[in-house]
Amino acid sequence: MIFNTGAALLDAIVLAVVSRDAEGTYGYKITQDVRKAIEVSESTLYPVLRRLQKDDCLHVYDRQCGGRNRRYYKLTPAGEAQLRLYIDEWQVYSQKISALFSGEE
Repeated sequence: MIFNTGAALLDAIVLAVVSRDAEGTYGYKITQDVRKAIEVSESTLYPVLRRLQKDDCLHVYDRQCGGRNRRYYKLTPAGEAQLRLYIDEWQVYSQKISALFSGEE
């Protein structure tokens, strides 16, 4: 993709991906799902996950999988509220950009 992805958009995408599973999801799967929308490296994604955890948007817990611990991420109530805000803002933003591209006033 030729458009740069800002921090807020990346946060919104990560929260949307995590929100898909009520039990939470793990880092590698988050990376794979985010890559369906934008190209992102794990070295970019994990600081985003840590920041969202620090901002109380994500709850983090470990779960046993194949004899190893796997770190899972789940939305907190604050994360759900932040995602709703991002969704609302995206609707307005994307409509304005689409109107510009289509020549609408």
